[in-house]
Amino acid sequence: MTDPSRTFSVTLTDEGAIVVPFDPRTVFGKARAPVIVTLNGHRYRSTIAIMSGVTFVPLRRSHRAAAGVAQGDTITVTLTLDTAPRTVTPPADLAVAIHAAGLDAAWARLSYTSQREAAEAVEGAKKSETRERRIVATIEKLRG
Repeated sequence: MTDPSRTFSVTLTDEGAIVVPFDPRTVFGKARAPVIVTLNGHRYRSTIAIMSGVTFVPLRRSHRAAAGVAQGDTITVTLTLDTAPRTVTPPADLAVAIHAAGLDAAWARLSYTSQREAAEAVEGAKKSETRERRIVATIEKLRG
């Protein structure tokens, strides 16, 4: 059986969001459903959000660039219910630091998004000093 999905066209009125023009409860069974977003052949994982009565899927700058879309474009979007487990494998040096600090359980309790953002912050550092500072900041956050 395939996961439920819905394809629709929408004009990007906000570079940071794709407005969802239907009630996700009727298609996915809940309002804040985890989904796979497909636009212009680019796919990414996200979660449907509702803010100030507007239902949308976040659209990060990196995803806009990868899909080649911008504000004002009319795009075709497919949302598919994402039933795969959401896990993040931290970079090796971050994983070592988490384990050495005895914070493996704290890492496991973080949301998928928080884990992904921490891992991406470390991986995206251009200088070793920045990478180390971001690892230390993640450990401090886990100690919380």
